[in-house]
Amino acid sequence: MPKIEYEIEESIILKTPKMYRVLLLNDDYTSMEFVIQVLMVIFHKNEQEAYEIMMKVHKEGKGLCGIYTYEIAETKAMQVKALAKQNNFPLKAIVEEE
Repeated sequence: MPKIEYEIEESIILKTPKMYRVLLLNDDYTSMEFVIQVLMVIFHKNEQEAYEIMMKVHKEGKGLCGIYTYEIAETKAMQVKALAKQNNFPLKAIVEEE
């Protein structure tokens, strides 16, 4: 049986993936309690962190929930939309490139 020889390319360059911010946007209808719940359930924030982000959203119009790869950021934004819709709130999350 003939012996097969081959070379393995060793100069593979791995790129760090782009990161994306997930931001919650303020509205006049979503309750502060619901925003805190979303931050704790979807973004795994503790109660104090969730409260601080919620207040930033309330006072400044938007607040940073986390920084993720694109797929995770988009998934979390969709989870916010779905949970808000189930609870009859217009809460929105947006994704921006870091």
